[in-house]
Amino acid sequence: MSDTASTAGGDDTESPPKPRDVDARDFRTELREAVAGDDLVLVDFYTKGCTLCQSIEPVLGTVARAADVPVLLVNPQTDPSLVSEHAIRSVPTLAVFESGEDGEPAEVDRIADGFVGAERIVEFVEEARAVGER
Repeated sequence: MSDTASTAGGDDTESPPKPRDVDARDFRTELREAVAGDDLVLVDFYTKGCTLCQSIEPVLGTVARAADVPVLLVNPQTDPSLVSEHAIRSVPTLAVFESGEDGEPAEVDRIADGFVGAERIVEFVEEARAVGER
């Protein structure tokens, strides 16, 4: 089905974009832009050789649609400052960010429990959304 045919049905709701792999050098800018445009952003900190990371990546599209949240993927090994800046102790680490009071990205919560399924990640995002609405 073409993109035109899939949107011609009158459904004006836009689904979140597919998870997007972001270069570590551009991550700060990409995250800032993402939180400015959405209430929450899910970030998957991963590494190329991590089998758990490879297991989670395919479910992130489902999570993006189900939780209505954009997903950024970033390999912090390509910019070691990200490891310390975001206190990455293990991969995969999934973190939810929102726009802070100063407009800069602020981490709401994180999961660093190894493999977690789509249902648990959606719950995690919804819990973070509820915290942000208080």
